[in-house]
Amino acid sequence: MPETTTVAAPAAHERVRQPAQVYAVAAVSALGGLLFGYDTGIISGALLYLREDLHLSSRGQEIVVSVILVGAMTGALVSGRLAGRLGRRRVVLWVAVIFAVGALGAAVAPDTSTLIAARLVLGLAVGGASNMVPVYIAEVAPPAIRGRLMVLFQLMVAIGQLIAYLCGWLLAGSGGWRVMFGLAVIPAAVLAVGMTRLPESPRWLVEQGHTTAAHAVLSRLRLQGADIGGEIAAIREISAATPRQDGRALLQPWLRPALVVALGVAAFSQLTGINAIVYYAPTILSDAGFGQSVALVTGIGIGTMLVVAGITGALAVDAIGRRRTMLWFIPLSGLSMAVLGLAFLMDSSPAQHWIVVIALFAYILCNGIGMQSVVWLIAPEILPLSVRGPATSLATLTVWGFDLLIAVTALSLISAVGRSGTFFLYAALNVLCVLFVALKVPETRNRPLEDIERALRAPGSLRRNLADPH
Repeated sequence: MPETTTVAAPAAHERVRQPAQVYAVAAVSALGGLLFGYDTGIISGALLYLREDLHLSSRGQEIVVSVILVGAMTGALVSGRLAGRLGRRRVVLWVAVIFAVGALGAAVAPDTSTLIAARLVLGLAVGGASNMVPVYIAEVAPPAIRGRLMVLFQLMVAIGQLIAYLCGWLLAGSGGWRVMFGLAVIPAAVLAVGMTRLPESPRWLVEQGHTTAAHAVLSRLRLQGADIGGEIAAIREISAATPRQDGRALLQPWLRPALVVALGVAAFSQLTGINAIVYYAPTILSDAGFGQSVALVTGIGIGTMLVVAGITGALAVDAIGRRRTMLWFIPLSGLSMAVLGLAFLMDSSPAQHWIVVIALFAYILCNGIGMQSVVWLIAPEILPLSVRGPATSLATLTVWGFDLLIAVTALSLISAVGRSGTFFLYAALNVLCVLFVALKVPETRNRPLEDIERALRAPGSLRRNLADPH
């Protein structure tokens, strides 16, 4: 008799229209993703002129790019703690305010030091948004559509990055970077106003003992006739099984499989090289002889591929599953990165330029579908309710920590080993990512969060416990 316990998958869900409130919650809160994408992506186009206006060296450019990630790491840690005390909705509301303050500060910065300080403030908001928005959506969404609503966050990140590339092209020229930074105030204001009209997470309400309020929220977020009492009872059962604990609870052995998956996916989301391209593609291409206008237009193409990847990923994670999406597309991501490395070994020519651009686009598309569509989805799904705040903060901190590593080393690595050597290294890390997913990552498609937690607590392998017997 096998030692593992398989948690049965629910029956197939019919295609039914969910309450409008569910989509309103996801759409408004995902504006945090748009701000995240815009404020991390806008530096790509702005950097071409910042480095001239402020006389930045390669190391200075890396600092201006990467300081937002230092703030993001801090924001991820602080937001997780505050969310447990104040609630998810209120934290996202404050994130919107901080976005607006940071954007205004960057727009009017008179010197490099002030710009760095403003981008540090923006980082606090980026970290808070990347940590709390996926958790908020995960805790209000019905299981049948949770994947696509959570991937909406990543899609909004991609749309924000595309808008940033377009603004970088339209506002090209000395001083245009100030308007680029300032435009982020508009979606920040919309997010702040929108969050004042949205409900609190029903799971947080139950955890705080506000069962009546949780019932009222769920009645607006679930289909008519849904077993709201049963859902609240399941949340209460899981919450009572492990009382709320601090970060030391993350050391418990039964949590380890979920942490390995969440932190591993978080690390590989950056180690596979996506933000080396997002942050520095125009700079890399300009320095390689493509010309600034061509580099900026290529950046728009990269932003477009990110949006296409976001839409495709949103469909794929629910249609074929999280694990299979990764296993299908990450190998193609690695192959595209290897082709990019080979292209930079060729002599400069129109054919070489086309190969570089096509390989860049293919890499962004495949990595965006296979990796970026899953990274903000897997941690809130797989980490248990009692430690979801600090555990998701740790996963988000891992994303930003490795993002920071990429940001502060990309240009220096290119200087040390060349463009080809750098891209071959990223290709190898894509291969390691595929091995990690194959060995460790379970399938969570269509699983209620409480079922996933039961599988985590059950004896045996988490991946096998969540395996679909069909």
